[in-house]
Amino acid sequence: MHVIVLPGGGYAEHAPHEAAPIVDWLSGLGVQASVFRYPLNVRHPVPLHALRAEIRRRRTSGPDRIGLMGFSAGGHLAGLAALAPGAEVQEAVQFVVLGYAITSMETETYRPARLILLGEDAGPALRRSTSLDALVTRESPPFFMWHTAEDVYVPPDHTYRLATSLAAHHVPHAVHVFAHGPHSLGLAEGAGDAATWTALAASWLRERAEA
Repeated sequence: MHVIVLPGGGYAEHAPHEAAPIVDWLSGLGVQASVFRYPLNVRHPVPLHALRAEIRRRRTSGPDRIGLMGFSAGGHLAGLAALAPGAEVQEAVQFVVLGYAITSMETETYRPARLILLGEDAGPALRRSTSLDALVTRESPPFFMWHTAEDVYVPPDHTYRLATSLAAHHVPHAVHVFAHGPHSLGLAEGAGDAATWTALAASWLRERAEA
């Protein structure tokens, strides 16, 4: 099993605290992990194609089971790779962990990321086809999602929308929305109840390893 970590940054940068520290934490759990610094300030589907190439590369080097862990915009990309049609067999994803992820391009929240990825004139069809809740099928992989209710940059509605679609399609998923905490918490150390997301995710990942 190998986990590819996708840091956030609004598709404009890679947040450092959502990169190497996440890999170190996963390594401490005995989980192989690596950071993928996907292309920035480019239009869809460039980041998606780059991530799928990385999934193929990792799989050919050994691990058969590949999981994605993405934060904010990195979570959006992780969800696209797991859910969007057109993936080859070697690009399949077995599970996904999302932290305060952008899941919808149909809302107006965190507009800068949408403008980078889709452009100013993105029509309804493009926005819908890059919204994760619209891409879920019964064959979608399991998801673990966490968010905070106080997130003003990417409100928890993003997580609720995806969770509702996963439930409608009977896809296994876990959802944790903590009462307090801002956007971009990373490991959330010292952040109150939100800090428990790592223990919850660790237990969930153990289940995936045994599945």
